[in-house]
Amino acid sequence: MSDPSPAPTTRLVGVRDTFGIDSDLRVPAFVERDAHVPEIDPVYRFQPEPTLALLAGFVHNRRVLLQGLHGSGKSSHVEQVAARLNWPCIRINLDGHLSRLDLVGRDVVTLRDGRQVTEFQEGMLPWALQRPVALVFDEYDAGRPEVMFVIQRLLERDGRFTLLDQNRVLTPHPGFRLFATANTVGLGNLNGLYHGAQRLNQAQIDRWNIVATLDYLPAEEEMAIVAARVPAMAGQAASLRAMVALAELTRRAFAAGDLSLLMSPRTLISWAENIEIFGDAVTAFRLAFLNKCDEAERPVVEELYQRAFGYAPGGA
Repeated sequence: MSDPSPAPTTRLVGVRDTFGIDSDLRVPAFVERDAHVPEIDPVYRFQPEPTLALLAGFVHNRRVLLQGLHGSGKSSHVEQVAARLNWPCIRINLDGHLSRLDLVGRDVVTLRDGRQVTEFQEGMLPWALQRPVALVFDEYDAGRPEVMFVIQRLLERDGRFTLLDQNRVLTPHPGFRLFATANTVGLGNLNGLYHGAQRLNQAQIDRWNIVATLDYLPAEEEMAIVAARVPAMAGQAASLRAMVALAELTRRAFAAGDLSLLMSPRTLISWAENIEIFGDAVTAFRLAFLNKCDEAERPVVEELYQRAFGYAPGGA
């Protein structure tokens, strides 16, 4: 059995100075960092509404579900808020291989004084519950039903958790926080884009206190992020602007049903990195995005490329 951690020392930090958001709010942050606090990404850009939603989760112990399209930086957003609050953060991916035993714990055979004994080994859930930790469930809408019902008890106001095998009831640490990220809001794979996404129990969705949506950043900020990630692009404002414009066109085409794939910020960064490697924007574009597209949709992508750059991607 692990001992609960003491409450860490906190200090107040300003939201404007810490997150670059126009707000006079001051929020508590831990003074000390430990190994579970994410590293700060100095070029990360915070969007006001989802950031304030996450801060409400950290400050007021609200359960926050962050929804958005792939590549919008949902998990990174939670981590970067935690990093600036010095809050330990653990991410668990709810893929199809994660079982209830992985989450809760199981009996294991160990050697003690030369004899084999069976003892209970805690899973990540009871471990995190007893510590000042922000627990993040990634791909929340892909979780197996038996795993989702384990999580549902944590979403109650008191959040107490019963370890049946131990006849023990765990009370959450005052610094324990719960977050989740998802591509959908529990409605399943309606558009065919997110295979494996499940329809979630609406009684469970209702237990999330705050549901926030993370969208892609404005063009200027997206350009700044790509330039920061790939410094070689910093002096190529015209090219960067055309790249971001093309990404926005693919997103509009995706929303209209003309494309089944869109360019995320992650794709833009890969494209910029490929330009640095191959020295050619068209080749880099083909390797970063076009080759992922359905062949029937590639003429549409080429047309969008011409609209953004003013010339056709010859040979693409």
